[in-house]
Amino acid sequence: MEHFPQQICEGLQHMSESVFVVLCEIVGISHQVAIRRETANIIEMVERRVAPYDGIIRMLSGSMREGFRLEGSDLDTMHWPNDHRVIMDMSQSEYYNTANTTLILSDSSESPPGFTLLQLLTPTRYRDIQSSCVTMNDRVYISSSKHRGLFCSAVFPNFTVHGPCGNGVRRGIEYDTAVCFVSDSWPVSASSWIDRCHSWPASMVVGDIVRNGCHFVAIGHPLGPHEHKEWRISFSQAEYKLVSSMNHCQFLTYGLLKLFLKEVINHQSEETNKLLCSYHMKTTIF
Repeated sequence: MEHFPQQICEGLQHMSESVFVVLCEIVGISHQVAIRRETANIIEMVERRVAPYDGIIRMLSGSMREGFRLEGSDLDTMHWPNDHRVIMDMSQSEYYNTANTTLILSDSSESPPGFTLLQLLTPTRYRDIQSSCVTMNDRVYISSSKHRGLFCSAVFPNFTVHGPCGNGVRRGIEYDTAVCFVSDSWPVSASSWIDRCHSWPASMVVGDIVRNGCHFVAIGHPLGPHEHKEWRISFSQAEYKLVSSMNHCQFLTYGLLKLFLKEVINHQSEETNKLLCSYHMKTTIF
């Protein structure tokens, strides 16, 4: 900047200040965003406190959970059975009481990176999970496409498939509902991410993310050998914690990219308007 004429520097500063003010009007000031996140956290905490051990857990995700309230955004939620746990190897089974917890084994030996098969190890009482099971090599696996269809049809009778989600409208609000399973463990395939975090985020945030494990959402790799049976590893919870650790300028930059996608790129020709999605913007910021 020191090589630019003073008038240009002053103009750029004025422009930056103007963009900041407008983005705060659209996205919200830091205090507003913090209140939105805290409200979602409190609601989730209360719901989990009162939920029975054998009940269904719901988690708000996506842009609403991150603190955005952009016009036209849908409501993203993730649902999983509280008494089911995915383990990464058989040695982890000793940490659970199989009398009241259904164990599922992640088997990624034949799947592309980021995807896995889910082998049902112990009986489940959920009929939709039972109906989603398929047998391969004398082992019982949960089919992602079957389970997504059964779960989402019960929530939205006329749902459409949107990635790992069932998309539907209720009371004028568009929902993206993802059925999934939860794991208390961090996947081995993502262990290298831990070592990459030197300057950001803080080690405390990294530790919290790893301790909270991951989810498995109902979608397979389109070029994988078991597309309709595979599940994708989801780091939605980790992504929310990363977004929450941003300062407000970083969060506004993320919001600017989302707005640019929505207002500019998505209005281009049909050949290009589907090449990028909001998730690409998020990972670019990370």
